[in-house]
Amino acid sequence: MDLKIFHIDAFVSEFCKGSTACIVPLDDWLQDIDLLKISRRNSVPETAFIIIKKNKVLLRWFTPEIEMDLCGHATLAAAHCLINELKYNSDKIIFETLSGMLEVHVKKNVYQLNFPSRIPLQTTLPNIIKKAISIQPKFVLKSRDYILVYECESDIKNISVDKKILDQINLDPGGVCVTSVGNSSDFVSRFFTPQSSILEDPVTGSAHCSLVPYWSTILKKNTLRALQISDRGGLLICENKGKRVIIGGKAITFFKETVSLDSIE
Repeated sequence: MDLKIFHIDAFVSEFCKGSTACIVPLDDWLQDIDLLKISRRNSVPETAFIIIKKNKVLLRWFTPEIEMDLCGHATLAAAHCLINELKYNSDKIIFETLSGMLEVHVKKNVYQLNFPSRIPLQTTLPNIIKKAISIQPKFVLKSRDYILVYECESDIKNISVDKKILDQINLDPGGVCVTSVGNSSDFVSRFFTPQSSILEDPVTGSAHCSLVPYWSTILKKNTLRALQISDRGGLLICENKGKRVIIGGKAITFFKETVSLDSIE
């Protein structure tokens, strides 16, 4: 069985930036063990598998280790793949996922993801995470992910994480997001995943399901410009819609390949 694999950078408009996802179109679902095998082979933060149906697209997300309940950048990359590579003839895509039906609207090469809002609540930080990070936060929130709030952007840039210590905690399918107000944006963030082959995620769309409602309340504005300031970085244009969050960005296809499933170990 041959697989078409599209390598796509999300939340960017130039090559070698943003967060990479591999998109694999299928006719029918493979066994989960095969989906994980393909994801490990791709060695990117997320691989998305899609099956096109009459009025919707089935979508599943996998890291090299686990299946995820929600992924922003791979959803954006899947929409880009459908429109630009598979010639999907609609400016509205409905994905059926583990997180329910998700809509993506395409406007002038910008993909607007309509995701569920996940309002984070104040909590205490586990000692393992405290020991793993070089700078302690002002306070801590949690929804799926731990949200660590800091004083300024320089804290977010300078923070370091000890992977050996962080790997002692299992937060599947979540992670640790550090955030502050931004210098040239409304807010900035970085995202770290324990027990993952890729410690820092370049751009984490799903984390903004919690970041957007939080910063919208703090900054008293509903439209927000967000920067994820990893090494590759990414820009997200977001809107707080109450129970939903709009997360917008661009994408670029940088590589396509055809691989035999039998050749993947």
